[in-house]
Amino acid sequence: MTKPTIPTSRRGLSRRQLLKAAGGTAALLAAAKLNFPAGAFAQGAGPEVKAAKLGFIALTDASPLFVAKEKGIFAKYGMPDVEVQKQASWGTTRDNLVLGSEGNGIDGAHILTPMPYLISAGRVTQNNQPTPMYILARLNLNGQCISVAKEYEDVKVGVDTAPFKVALDKKKASGKAIKAAMTFPGGTHDLWIRYWLAAGGIDPDKDIETIVVPPPQMVANMKVGTMDCFCVCEPWNLQLIHQNIGYTAITTGELWNKHPEKSFGMRAAYVDKYPKAAKALLMAVLEAQQWCEKPENRDEVAAICAKRQWINCPVDDVTDRVKGKFDYGIPGKVVENSPHIMRFWADHASYPFQSHDLWFMTEDIRWGKYEPGFDSKALIAKVNREDLWKDAAKELGVAASDIPTSTSRGKETFFDGKVFDPENPAAYLKSLSIKRVEV
Repeated sequence: MTKPTIPTSRRGLSRRQLLKAAGGTAALLAAAKLNFPAGAFAQGAGPEVKAAKLGFIALTDASPLFVAKEKGIFAKYGMPDVEVQKQASWGTTRDNLVLGSEGNGIDGAHILTPMPYLISAGRVTQNNQPTPMYILARLNLNGQCISVAKEYEDVKVGVDTAPFKVALDKKKASGKAIKAAMTFPGGTHDLWIRYWLAAGGIDPDKDIETIVVPPPQMVANMKVGTMDCFCVCEPWNLQLIHQNIGYTAITTGELWNKHPEKSFGMRAAYVDKYPKAAKALLMAVLEAQQWCEKPENRDEVAAICAKRQWINCPVDDVTDRVKGKFDYGIPGKVVENSPHIMRFWADHASYPFQSHDLWFMTEDIRWGKYEPGFDSKALIAKVNREDLWKDAAKELGVAASDIPTSTSRGKETFFDGKVFDPENPAAYLKSLSIKRVEV
């Protein structure tokens, strides 16, 4: 069949307009496909849509989303219309994920790793209605901190919370309320602060009141005495020190070295409907993670984070810890080149190990978010999409050595000597003295 003739004046038009100009019939479409060079139809192999709405909380571990948007990486992979939208709290993130972009919500998010499970299981949603979600990647390792109010400056609270327990008991005996703040029930910060307190003999449900405070409101709340300690990501821990309101007790890597933290989660409905778009988003996030990991880019990571549309804070509140310098706010306690620096790519930071998701679910069983005997592995098999991660990584040209061959990172050892064996989570649960379940 003869190749359709396209008027010169129309050569700058879109493919759809070109085809329409050629007649628009099935026969002409077929002819055009046969006769045009392959490049003219490359778009057909691209994402099904060019847009997605992704949520984030104002925290430095959302950096890969900031960078992917700022640096045009989403656009590079055929997703120029991605919106990266600030959320007021993790509760808002959950609500908007349930709505989906069709309901004026969001399609995916920078999210606390346990949340896609809690949302998929209907444990934290209205009327306990499940909204199926997928975890496509982990966004980072390490990088959270637990901060303590300045009134405990003399205690110099650190990894061991036993001295803190003495101070808290004394305050409680005087009739004053004592509170620990985290960001979402059953989320990572909730689990870090609970683990830390419980390891020193403080029952997080009986000896102290655990409250929910959105990350950007942590510093202001501690300033007015709302809480005695809190767990959150940066820049809020360093900002607390800069405002002389409190100090850092520990960075969470001291609890569990190279621990998993946030994830890139998406509604299953979006991924299932637009698999190519989801893959494009994932590839963009992975490339952004690689960029964020490089030491020579960390100053720029901090500068991007501080911008108004992202975290909206002084860049000095971000820079040091993004680069691995930890001034704990206690005289003489400054760590240069911390081994617990936030990782975005190194040490398989981006890979969503199923064994890590199992630890989060086991801890949520510990504190009553799921019943004993809940089939964690069955839910993980639905939510964790490491298969998509591997596909995206291979297409990006990631070295085989950087693509894990196992769904498990193996046994994990915590600061207090407890060991989590993914092959036997019940034994781990049994070893913990403070918990809400009997094993």
